[in-house]
Amino acid sequence: MIKIAARVARVKPSPTLATTARAKELKAQGRQIIPLSAGEPDFDTPEFIKQAAIAAMAAGKTKYTPVPGTPELKSAIVSKIKRDYGMEITQEQVLVSNGGKHAIYNALAATVEQGDEVIIPAPYWVSYPDMVKVCDGTPVIVECGQHQSFKMTPEQLEQAITPNTKWLMLNSPSNPTGAVYSADELQALAEVLRRHTHVYVMSDDIYEHLCYGETRFVSLISVAPDLVDRVLIQNGLSKAYSMTGWRVGYAVGQPDLIKAMSKLQSQSTSNVCSIAQAAAVEALNGDQSFMNEWVAEFDKRRQLMVDGMNSINGLSCLMPNGAFYVYVSCEGVIGKTTPDGSEIKSDLDLAHYLLEDAGVAVVGGTAFGLSPFFRASYALSEEDIKSACEKISEAVKNLR
Repeated sequence: MIKIAARVARVKPSPTLATTARAKELKAQGRQIIPLSAGEPDFDTPEFIKQAAIAAMAAGKTKYTPVPGTPELKSAIVSKIKRDYGMEITQEQVLVSNGGKHAIYNALAATVEQGDEVIIPAPYWVSYPDMVKVCDGTPVIVECGQHQSFKMTPEQLEQAITPNTKWLMLNSPSNPTGAVYSADELQALAEVLRRHTHVYVMSDDIYEHLCYGETRFVSLISVAPDLVDRVLIQNGLSKAYSMTGWRVGYAVGQPDLIKAMSKLQSQSTSNVCSIAQAAAVEALNGDQSFMNEWVAEFDKRRQLMVDGMNSINGLSCLMPNGAFYVYVSCEGVIGKTTPDGSEIKSDLDLAHYLLEDAGVAVVGGTAFGLSPFFRASYALSEEDIKSACEKISEAVKNLR
């Protein structure tokens, strides 16, 4: 039997994908499962984007492209950054990747070595720590509890920084909490970063367009343009354009870093699918008004989900300001017993119980680095959200 490299042992399989896979398995067995675990919009990719892909195929755009992306797509990203960030960049500062996750991995692989530390506020997106580990780095987890709205304070950042710190991971709006940093909060973090010039920031902006009410997305570079040389923007088309399966992400940063990331990509995946890139050009350059309708719909679902979860005895959650998740405290049911006599010792046990007994898939907060919570997505119909909350409520009532 072949010996598996030690780096693989440091990595855990994605718990969100595992939960989704189990939910699909149960569904295939005939069970009615409501998937609150999925991190993707239920809306279809807009028709004008799909038509751009069809036109690209008809035009024969089915060959290899430059590794960093087609000139047309990089130009569209340059325009998007100018439009949404107010920042002038060149095509040499852009790398198109196979989804946003690929862009983050490329950046870590290109920069992190043994002994390097990466600061990760918790709750965090599940893949951050494992990607750091596979690149021989050390994740430095900073717990940001519900009492601070799941956001890192400047004091916490100051305390976490050491001479070995390479990156700070900053995800706003956040997966899994929906927390959004304000301009003032980012400015306070920037003040700390100015004192530590060896620390770089990986700004994961994948949910930038999904903000609600009076909340607006604010980028770190917009409040601290002097830090632009130390910020790498990670983004993609999966969430805002409902293009999860198209696998188009991108990174924007300094040319030397982008060149190094491109070099790595040239020896791994090479270019992103040419057809998906053509569709992405249309997505970024085309009419963006559909997003207003989507955000309005997500907002209604957000209210419905929060009201539903907070009506269940033993569960509670804050109102998220962005993304399409709620991060639900389940502290009130830990220690209780299921009808079959199993004790709910953790949020993972609760997630297992809700899936197997209630037919509702959620992801335990252990996967996101902060317990006892679970993440529930409201990127599905109002009918499904209502039904899910009712099923969860009944399942919790059955605990003793």
